[in-house]
Amino acid sequence: MTILVVTGTGTEIGKTIVTAAVAAAHRGLRVAVLKPAQTGLAPGEPGDAAEVARLAGAHVTAVELARFPEPLAPGTAARRAGLAPVRPYEIAEAAQKLTTEHDLVLVEGAGGLLVRYDEEGATLADAARLMEAPVLVVAPSGLGTLNATALTTEALRARGLSCTGVVVGSMPADPDLASRCNIDDLPVAAGAPLLGAVPAGAGALEPADFRARARSWLAPELGGDRSVG
Repeated sequence: MTILVVTGTGTEIGKTIVTAAVAAAHRGLRVAVLKPAQTGLAPGEPGDAAEVARLAGAHVTAVELARFPEPLAPGTAARRAGLAPVRPYEIAEAAQKLTTEHDLVLVEGAGGLLVRYDEEGATLADAARLMEAPVLVVAPSGLGTLNATALTTEALRARGLSCTGVVVGSMPADPDLASRCNIDDLPVAAGAPLLGAVPAGAGALEPADFRARARSWLAPELGGDRSVG
């Protein structure tokens, strides 16, 4: 698992925090996090890749390929800013270059799997195919997640891509009935294993506490020591 692509069933569901947890769980290795397109931030503001490095530790290298100021899909944000979009081959080339000096490269997408990166409709799935990289799906815990997760993993399979598994990006401390049931049902909907659940609010932890706890949230396949279904 030299390159792992991290996508989600939508936006604002915990992809960055899950990416940070995976990076933190691999302390002792050289890890790079690649954010192909950061949207919604002005120059100089810390982006998702920087947040992963802040939480996960000094063994993480943060790389951002492009930044667009409006909080929109990368292709739309690039067009409105009058800037060149990020192409799948650029993502693949950057990731492959990072593998020469790192043990693990985490590529964190924007929004969901099929969000457009350019005017031709290229997506993170296209980049994953070029990299021949497995994809980790981050999903919410509550109502609606089974359908969204099934659609995402079905899209992966239709493109010949491998789904490593699913991680719940923000598990409530006091989960409701739907969230409790979905822990059992997500692997069935996804056709892939549940590989962890990151607690809600984990991103607000002090970095040292985050690093100490990260492995307990993730299954061994992601560097953790948690037993999950």
